[in-house]
Amino acid sequence: MKVLVVGGGGREHALAWKLAQSPKVQAVYVAPGNGGTALDARLENIAITDVQTLREWALAEKIALTVVGPEQPLAVGIVDEFRLHGLRVFGPTKAAAQLESSKAFSKAFMQRHGIPTAEYETFTDAIAAHAYVDEKGAPIVIKADGLAAGKGVVVAMSLHEAHEAIEFMLAPDPSFNPLGVTHNAGGARVVIEEFLQGEEASFIVMCDGKNVAAMATSQDHKRLLDGDQGPNTGGMGAYSPAPVVTPTVHARAMREIILPTIKGMEKDGIPFTGFLYAGLMITPDGKVKTLEFNCRMGDPETQPIMMRLKSDLFEVMMAATSGKLDEVELEWDRRVALGVVMAAHGYPLQPRKGDVITGLPSVNTSGAEDTVVFHAGTATAAGGAKGGVMTSGGRVLCVTAMASSVKEAQHQAYEAAKTIHFDGAQYRKDIGFRAIKP
Repeated sequence: MKVLVVGGGGREHALAWKLAQSPKVQAVYVAPGNGGTALDARLENIAITDVQTLREWALAEKIALTVVGPEQPLAVGIVDEFRLHGLRVFGPTKAAAQLESSKAFSKAFMQRHGIPTAEYETFTDAIAAHAYVDEKGAPIVIKADGLAAGKGVVVAMSLHEAHEAIEFMLAPDPSFNPLGVTHNAGGARVVIEEFLQGEEASFIVMCDGKNVAAMATSQDHKRLLDGDQGPNTGGMGAYSPAPVVTPTVHARAMREIILPTIKGMEKDGIPFTGFLYAGLMITPDGKVKTLEFNCRMGDPETQPIMMRLKSDLFEVMMAATSGKLDEVELEWDRRVALGVVMAAHGYPLQPRKGDVITGLPSVNTSGAEDTVVFHAGTATAAGGAKGGVMTSGGRVLCVTAMASSVKEAQHQAYEAAKTIHFDGAQYRKDIGFRAIKP
């Protein structure tokens, strides 16, 4: 059967890599893909990003399953469009994707259905927002309402920083940007919420509208620099499993957050299908609150999670798109997988493109590798795959390794990263540090 993966980042490379391992899959297309998917003989890039054109292509090619990776096509309704024309597609509808595409919708939904989250207020008026911040004090969290590629959140540790964030996100003049943040504010509305103390973890499940299958636990590193210092990014690395998600925390997250969300969406008439990602804050006493929802797999969490998945992803997704997830039991490798993101010079504010990448390992098509380099912001140079690979985005590669312990997986990933070079490459040297006991 033929499969289409929509997107061009590291998440999509990992999903396509895993789907290609299924004996039932004869071809995996990636739209638009990246330099890494171009190098893999099992995958084929398709230079189409327009939803309607892609739908027409999928019909003509008799695509058996479409998997949507990034948030943008979900927010504009790619799942609705594909389903309308009888195509099998894994992902949430446009209405359901509001859990991610609108912070205001998400927070109101959680409040309405009693799902634990931070105290918050929503504002369109800057004066009222400033007054609220002055009343509450810092630290405080300012979120742009809308899609901002994972960067529309400012954790303000001072009132000055909070007021600047409000001005940027609600300012009528788009040229006003005191924070130097390079994201689209996503609409003139902000959500301001209390600052939560604890440790963050990524809790991702697959949903078919009623049933849920939990993915392996994971934890990512949002800050650019070692020791969780520097600016927030889309994610500088991740590992799975995450020790902070104990069996007790896992049970609480399912009972208090995931299942009430799925039931709440169904009750509201917008059943949720696809990947649901709950960003958790785990307090020192083991309580969980929802920081945010994403309607897709996390990036870079997908890379180590896909490394550990032993089940046939194609069969699982076919069951999910048939409403039969309750008949599926996911099987995981007991080892630890850890991914280190190599980012471009200038990331996250002004990533440089066009740097030539050398030292990349040859692609192993067996699917049995212990170390895999997943591509994100890469493109093939002139001459196609033979012309080499260059940087084309902020997060360039995710060097992912699997071993019997966090420390071993960490060592393996960093040894592989040392062999890869591009000018200005930057990466953290401490991915997984929270899971390594001193």
